[in-house]
Amino acid sequence: MTAVVTGAAGGIGRALCRRLGQAGHDVVAVDLSSRLEDAVAMLEREGFAIHLVEADLTTAAGVEAVAGAVRRSGGLQVLVNNAGITRDNRLVNLGEDDFKAVLDVNLGAAYQLTLTLVPMMGRASIINVSSRAYLGNFGQFNYSMSKGGLVGLTRALALQLAPAIRVNAVAPGLIATEMAMGIPDDVRTRMIAAIPADRMGEPEEVAELVAFLANDASSYITGEVIVIGGGRSLSR
Repeated sequence: MTAVVTGAAGGIGRALCRRLGQAGHDVVAVDLSSRLEDAVAMLEREGFAIHLVEADLTTAAGVEAVAGAVRRSGGLQVLVNNAGITRDNRLVNLGEDDFKAVLDVNLGAAYQLTLTLVPMMGRASIINVSSRAYLGNFGQFNYSMSKGGLVGLTRALALQLAPAIRVNAVAPGLIATEMAMGIPDDVRTRMIAAIPADRMGEPEEVAELVAFLANDASSYITGEVIVIGGGRSLSR
């Protein structure tokens, strides 16, 4: 069983690779980050079958590199579109390059990779990692727009690809990753105070939800968006 995980070098990405490896998948770990080799080496030391693909998914060559790895694996059962970046700013200060970069990586790459890999799937599961920010976040116009687009892509694909391929999205709230720890302490404290669970989520909790959506235990779930945000879903 093969699973593709994009954005594999980040905190959530590493947790996804580990959890899907524990579920018995050979994992194709995809990222552009120089941290990818270290992340893959760590998982290999833990005994998981991990195949590294360093690729820019906003390019045709990058998408083809992943497709080539899947062809060599003999089939694809799980695709997790997790790659994402931020270029936060107030709308009046948001440059066109930053706007486009976020849309290209967070939404465009997921679309192009999915379009390319679907013909290689039989019965399979696609999970798009959106964000609670799809509901709208101040200073994250481009990010919220891209994650909202992933939700729309999820629902449209779920209708088109049923019943063989299920498509769902998870929408994490504040998760204890490098990105979250880069938020100023006072801001992060206020954000945690707004979470009913009174803490940040852990990458492993997101990975556990993705693993559930990837396996047959969730075979009647498709076209859904599940917020994993400690109770802070529609509330501000």
